[in-house]
Amino acid sequence: MTDTARDRFRTAYENRYTWDDNFPGYTTKLELRQGDEIYTANIKVNSDLSVEVTGIEDEQVAESVYNHMRDVITHRKRNSFENAHGKSSFSYGEEDSTGAVEILVKGDAMGSNYKIRGKEITQVSRVMGPMAFVINTNESLDTGEGYISTGYNAIFRDSKTNELKGKREFEESYEKFGNYYLPDRQKIEAIDKDNNTITTEFIFSETKLLEPAAVA
Repeated sequence: MTDTARDRFRTAYENRYTWDDNFPGYTTKLELRQGDEIYTANIKVNSDLSVEVTGIEDEQVAESVYNHMRDVITHRKRNSFENAHGKSSFSYGEEDSTGAVEILVKGDAMGSNYKIRGKEITQVSRVMGPMAFVINTNESLDTGEGYISTGYNAIFRDSKTNELKGKREFEESYEKFGNYYLPDRQKIEAIDKDNNTITTEFIFSETKLLEPAAVA
């Protein structure tokens, strides 16, 4: 291979779909479904990517929705490669049967390793204290300005014993508003170590971009 592992990872990292500096923020209505329970909320994501959740009286549920929206924003927030990974070094690992190439990282505080297929990151593995997790992307949306993972799973294990702690399956869809792709629906199936499943759905409607602030 004539390219370096660093170059290849950088290409895939910069191919992720993110919102640009002109992102105005947006408002949306949320219907949250979990089992027999249904909650509704008003969500506002500001241009500085701060989040406001109103309309849910249950504080625990409101906090859960807030944290979920923060996760959504984390994946769309633009961050330069040098800022995120500039201090790390990269090397090639093995290529699997699907053609995905392992990218091994040194100097990453979270012990991250990746797999790259084409120009997409298809696997992230990390160790965070007692917990190790692997995220595998199975489906993605090509926006023309980068890809968004729309089908993926996360597998959690004990970092010392490798015991399975749980698994989550994610299905997501997005819609374009103006120049920006925003979440339309997200479904999460949480499966514990005893194979019990809880399904949570986030359904967004009446989504509107905020008007950019006028420049004096």
